[in-house]
Amino acid sequence: MGEYIVEVSGVSKGFPGVLALDNVNFNLKAGEVLALLGENGAGKSTLMKILSGIYEKDSGTIKVFGEEVHDMSPKKAQELGVAIIHQELNMCSHLTVAENIFLGREKTKSGILSDKEMEKQAKGILDKLNMDISPDTVVGDLAVSKQQMVEIAKALSTNAKILIMDEPTSALTSKEIDDLFRIIRQLKSEGCAIVYISHRLEELQHIVDRVTILRDGQYITSMDFGDTNLEEIIANMVGREIKEKFPRISCKKGKKIFEVKNLNAGKMVRDVSFELYEGEIVGIAGLMGAGRTETTRAIFGVDAKESGEIILDGKPITINKPMDAIRAGIVLAPEDRKKDGLCTKLSIRENIALPNLDIICDKLGIVNRKKEKVMTQKAVSDLRIKTPNTEINAGSLSGGNQQKVVVGKWLARNSRVVIFDEPTRGIDVAAKVEIYNLMNELKRQGIGVLFVSSEMPEVMGISDKIIVMCDGKVTGEMITEEATQDAILKYATSFEKKVAAEA
Repeated sequence: MGEYIVEVSGVSKGFPGVLALDNVNFNLKAGEVLALLGENGAGKSTLMKILSGIYEKDSGTIKVFGEEVHDMSPKKAQELGVAIIHQELNMCSHLTVAENIFLGREKTKSGILSDKEMEKQAKGILDKLNMDISPDTVVGDLAVSKQQMVEIAKALSTNAKILIMDEPTSALTSKEIDDLFRIIRQLKSEGCAIVYISHRLEELQHIVDRVTILRDGQYITSMDFGDTNLEEIIANMVGREIKEKFPRISCKKGKKIFEVKNLNAGKMVRDVSFELYEGEIVGIAGLMGAGRTETTRAIFGVDAKESGEIILDGKPITINKPMDAIRAGIVLAPEDRKKDGLCTKLSIRENIALPNLDIICDKLGIVNRKKEKVMTQKAVSDLRIKTPNTEINAGSLSGGNQQKVVVGKWLARNSRVVIFDEPTRGIDVAAKVEIYNLMNELKRQGIGVLFVSSEMPEVMGISDKIIVMCDGKVTGEMITEEATQDAILKYATSFEKKVAAEA
């Protein structure tokens, strides 16, 4: 690693009512992996969007390869060798992999698009990265994890010397994460500088050389990763020590609240059965494609059910659409918060009020503004949503704060069962603890909590009971005290062996 190739000095950036960056300094060397860390709303993504030309800084200086850069734009950033892979995927789902990789830089021959040349070059990039993806595949037909890998290939197709990765592993399987780390090490050896933004702090030890920490829009510190530890990193991120990452509480197990019997829905939900009691949190574990999300969608009425029973408080209920579930007292915080959980063009107030109009409207259908205000302010306060006011568009919030709005809108209802699908994806360590505490509070109130998570330590740390799925079926069930990672992985990967053994 040599001298700094990126030098950011005294950069500030404000938005209406928010100072996102306040006199921030940031440096990056060639051939290093730098972890840029901080809570949601700390300013990480804003700083990287300035470096990649998406946002314009209000003040300060930026030098790239020793030259001060004025009026940075996405085009200028690309010319300088800066590429960014955003947390939210920016793919054209109706185009092929090759077309997405060369979007805006299409290859032509005699003024005519050359699909063959783009596919040839795309295949070369994909092969170099050992990505088993065909360049003529339509991106919309790929799993989210594969789309993430195409984003990486697209960034590298510009011959980037400075690569920014914002939460790159949030939708990847363990094997794909290993592949990504291999790619990062390969790029590092070739002299590429990588900024790595992630809330999965346990990943850092595998790839990171240095750490820079922001808090509340301000620079806090930089240090060599080998000279620090996760406890010190977390303390610098949140300004205090977090003593317990998984604050699980004990509650007396009450009556059976919820039961799913022999549920079938499409290819990914096959004869699923489980029970949920008062005073317990049930976690659903499994690998990507196991059918976990599909199960929650079928229960909530998003996807059509073919057969099976859903029983709430001892009585069978019929759920054909989400409103049936909501009225019955079953609610879902979905996996894709921007696509399925939020109206990003509406305010925080409107997002929280929208599914609760039956509560805050009078008999004539007129919104009671006082009730609406109390409901919204309580959600913002309880979840510590970072916002100057509740009229800010939900789409302008950081990923973690968006997730909090999704969760907050359901907490106002007198729900009996709350289903969380990947509730902490893209959320910082302190915000995760707040979500866990919310789940614990629901548990304490006798509300059934069911949650899907791809993070095994999270499932084992918060659940009272763990259900494991594989190939659309429940393949294992255990209480947390008896669960081990090996046992969970066995159930998550060995369905056919389990069937043979039982036979």
